[in-house]
Amino acid sequence: MTKLISLTIGLALSASISAFAAVSPEQATVLGKSLTHIGAENSGNEDGSIPEWNGGLPIDAGIITNGFRQNPYADEKPIFVIDGKNHTQYQDNLSPGQVALFKRYPETFKMPVYVTHRSAGLPEFLISDIKTNALKTVLVEGGNGLENFKSAIPFPIPQNGLEVIWNHIARYRGGKSKRQTSTVTPQKNGDFVPTNLVESFSSADQLQDYDPAVSSNILFYYMSRTTEPARYAGNVLLVHETLNQVKEPRMAWFYNSGQRRVRRAPQVAYDSPAESTEGLKTADGLEIFNGSPDRYEWKLVGKREVYIPYNSYLAGSPTVDYKTLLKQGHLNPDYTRYELHRVWEVVATLKNGQRHIYAKRHFFIDEDTWTIAVADHYDGRGNLWRVGEAHLQYFYDVKATYQTPEVIYDLLAGRYVVTGLINERPNAYDFSFTSKKSDYTPSALRNMGIR
Repeated sequence: MTKLISLTIGLALSASISAFAAVSPEQATVLGKSLTHIGAENSGNEDGSIPEWNGGLPIDAGIITNGFRQNPYADEKPIFVIDGKNHTQYQDNLSPGQVALFKRYPETFKMPVYVTHRSAGLPEFLISDIKTNALKTVLVEGGNGLENFKSAIPFPIPQNGLEVIWNHIARYRGGKSKRQTSTVTPQKNGDFVPTNLVESFSSADQLQDYDPAVSSNILFYYMSRTTEPARYAGNVLLVHETLNQVKEPRMAWFYNSGQRRVRRAPQVAYDSPAESTEGLKTADGLEIFNGSPDRYEWKLVGKREVYIPYNSYLAGSPTVDYKTLLKQGHLNPDYTRYELHRVWEVVATLKNGQRHIYAKRHFFIDEDTWTIAVADHYDGRGNLWRVGEAHLQYFYDVKATYQTPEVIYDLLAGRYVVTGLINERPNAYDFSFTSKKSDYTPSALRNMGIR
């Protein structure tokens, strides 16, 4: 029997309700007290395996070299390892998909479990905005948009599954960044050819020429330019992610370097195949989930304790090359790290009359960052199909968490795709990056592609 914690009638509400209200001032007083300012439980768990939150790592927790953060836990060793022989002892703290991975790869898939560190912190300037969000932000358009939202984390005290998933969508990402990453889809024999990307991201309010009147419905701007392999070099994707996706759906454009043309890209949404993933990842599967939640009914199950990838500094280290990390079937467990953390458990079920290759999605969202850490994906027959794991790394200098890397395992095909790899890339993450609105326009797309 799955162990649920902190489950209340209010938290178990289905997200299919049509009216969504902010919490009362009395309810919001728990932020910064029994709950952290972001909405996590301040206290540890009963047996102490999850510690009390102490503010997270300091901004000077390690040295930063070429965009890579030093591992503050480099001297630690696993306290135990979950594998194909003993995983049943721990299944109350595993997702169904994680259990399936042990069964699919009984000899090789392992979870080295380390002592839990609640390393994630929060920038001081966000505290008042998040408190304001708790009091004022509401869901509109049947839950497919936000109103009265500021900065990040619209619902630190969520009342339903939709509010939880919006916290993931609108979580804090450091405001702006430029990163160099690789996407890799290993063949069954382990061979692979990386697709290298240069990605830039900016929240609307982080633009140098930010104008609220112009960008009032924009959550963030995103651009991705492919640099390798040669046949894809120069292709560029541009996305304007909107807050109210019914009022104004996501806007996307694609520059094809071979055709030298910019075209609208409405296919960059829902279950369209994500670029360079050989059909193993959907467009809305990047960051495990992104985009409009309108095709699903969202149910908040509650909270539970799960072993999730965390503090994954080694998996994203320049000392570990891709050949060492990427093995047949799954990541090399010698370089992964799992910890026991409290997560929000949310189930998304496809609405009647809607289309998507995933009929059900089961999400496990880290309470300290609002980032989806694990997700199980089911097909139209109700069979478990794919499992997603985000190997979370906390960038202590900017107090933001990213997936380094993010993996989707296809249980049926026996293959997987990895995005957000940084190990072999120069200047992996640059948070000093600045941009203007004109950098995220279709007219700028072609110029980016021919550089």
